[in-house]
Amino acid sequence: MRCPYCHFTDTRVVDTRPANEGQAIRRRRECPRCNRRFTTFERVEELPLVVVKKDGRRELFDRSKILTGCLRACHKRPVRREELEQLVDEVERELRNRLEPEIPSYVIGELLMQKLKQLDEVAYVRFASVYREFCDSCDFQREIERLVREKEGENSV
Repeated sequence: MRCPYCHFTDTRVVDTRPANEGQAIRRRRECPRCNRRFTTFERVEELPLVVVKKDGRRELFDRSKILTGCLRACHKRPVRREELEQLVDEVERELRNRLEPEIPSYVIGELLMQKLKQLDEVAYVRFASVYREFCDSCDFQREIERLVREKEGENSV
């Protein structure tokens, strides 16, 4: 593994442990040349998952795009990054369990909104506002009213 700082090619593993519920291995490495440490992750290479966009374009699934969107939605909210990474892991696992090589982008968006709603309602509304392209305050109001109705329905059961 090449050192990301000095690009020396012979680094040594200092610590190894499972990550992401055993789906990956986290390794702490140290470079003998510059003595800096860095972390690497190993994952099983899976079949490519293709996302079909609204306009018909196709692109490879990129979990970092989902994480970035969630981070934006959760900006200044009491949500830890680890929780978001776990959420993204769950979404990716559910998508891969469908065993479909192509997934429409709206499926990913709806799945993300469902999980964000459980995690943080403000983040959910923020994400929904971008995903569903809210045009004005009425769109926000309708979404919040829907959230309130759902909560009241849960509390009455």
